[in-house]
Amino acid sequence: MKKTILGIFYILFFITSAFSDEKINPIYEGNPNAKIKLIIYESLTCSHCADFHENVYPDLKKEFIDTDLVKIEFRNFPLDMAALNASKIAHCKNDGKSNILHFLFNNQAMWIKGETIEQINLNLKAVINREDFGIDFKKCLNNKKIEDHILEDRIEAVKKFKLNATPTLIINNKKFDKPLNYKNLKKMLEKLI
Repeated sequence: MKKTILGIFYILFFITSAFSDEKINPIYEGNPNAKIKLIIYESLTCSHCADFHENVYPDLKKEFIDTDLVKIEFRNFPLDMAALNASKIAHCKNDGKSNILHFLFNNQAMWIKGETIEQINLNLKAVINREDFGIDFKKCLNNKKIEDHILEDRIEAVKKFKLNATPTLIINNKKFDKPLNYKNLKKMLEKLI
């Protein structure tokens, strides 16, 4: 009997520690084995990043991501506290899916206003609560593991790519230096296919 209880304790301990050491999943779309790996560093308060999601991403998704030619990973480069908090919300489910991220960019004008971080957080919470994402807003904002993951993305971007602005695209580990519009991006991607 003692061995059974001890065995159950060890199983529960390993299950608990496995969950407490849970890695934060990157947010990505596309075939993980695609020949072309695209990383976009962005800040959820950046209007140019929102513009990318509205004017570049839909065609990129249709022509390259949905056809398994490109894997895109959305990485964090928060420019301010509001962007950091919004990134925490985007990562909160830790499922690697991009639906909350796209929702936040599509509704950026509704939550980004406010003179204090408290006002912006209230707007962010109101916008998030309009949809049924099934997340606990306060718990997400207080999640230290997610915060560390976001800040590690930013630190890596500076160290590895000398990044200082958003949005910045990295294609197969090289910075995309042309103006970020779909025409320029498509030309570059077609050369790599």
